Amino acid sequence: MSTKPIRRITLFKVPKPEDQQALLDKYRTMPETAVKNGSPYILSVSAGPAFADQRSQGYTVAVVSVFTSKEDMVYYDDECEAHKSLKAVAKSVHQGAMMVYFESIFD
Repeated sequence: MSTKPIRRITLFKVPKPEDQQALLDKYRTMPETAVKNGSPYILSVSAGPAFADQRSQGYTVAVVSVFTSKEDMVYYDDECEAHKSLKAVAKSVHQGAMMVYFESIFD
């Protein structure tokens, strides 16, 4: 099992600025509301609107989440109540999403 942090990049296509803000507001709560065994478990979250650029391919919101382990990321996907609430907001506003995760060569 690896001991390197897992970095997860999620991109959303959310056309309306007010919907982008609603999604970002929900992400803002994740460091405190996402808990595992009663404690926050996400190492860090960075999120914001993407700059308009032809290379963005229509993605308008970018998020980088860092987890201690792949197991914590799987918990986030499958069991975390705060993430379930975030997914409900995301599903109601996005018109496409993409996610990749990796271990950094610099860790």
